[in-house]
Amino acid sequence: MTIPDENEEICCAEFNPTLWDDKTFTWINKKFINDSICSLFYIPINFGKVMTRLDKEIRSHDAFIPDMMWLTEHSSPWKINVHAAVSKEIPNYKNTILTGTFYCKVYEGSFRDSKIWCEDFEKVAKSKGYSTKKLYKWCTTCPKCAKKFGKNYVAIFSQID
Repeated sequence: MTIPDENEEICCAEFNPTLWDDKTFTWINKKFINDSICSLFYIPINFGKVMTRLDKEIRSHDAFIPDMMWLTEHSSPWKINVHAAVSKEIPNYKNTILTGTFYCKVYEGSFRDSKIWCEDFEKVAKSKGYSTKKLYKWCTTCPKCAKKFGKNYVAIFSQID
């Protein structure tokens, strides 16, 4: 693991994969707000800009992002849906809730391995007897912090009930 230089800014908490990897979570009315990111053949174009805007909007309503959880799902090669966990409803955004049991598996490495991770996730979930629905990816740190920490963790979730 790389120890960050004390002069370097760190905006993301260091992720502990053991708390999330190969675990199930029951969410009851877990709150999210939704937005979208433009992508070019599944590669995000304005990811940072959207995250910054959402973070500012959430904080302006005296809310916070539990676990700093930003779930994404690819709806096409041109669009990525973003679901930011929130501590309360945020006006002027599509507020949604997720309820159910979700299986999570954590991967580490380059984002270019995303397809491999998703295929592995489906295989592992099936071997456990889970029937997956949508896959959600949680990029647990921004690219700058991932570089500073020396690890790039991505947690994949799917509702299994």
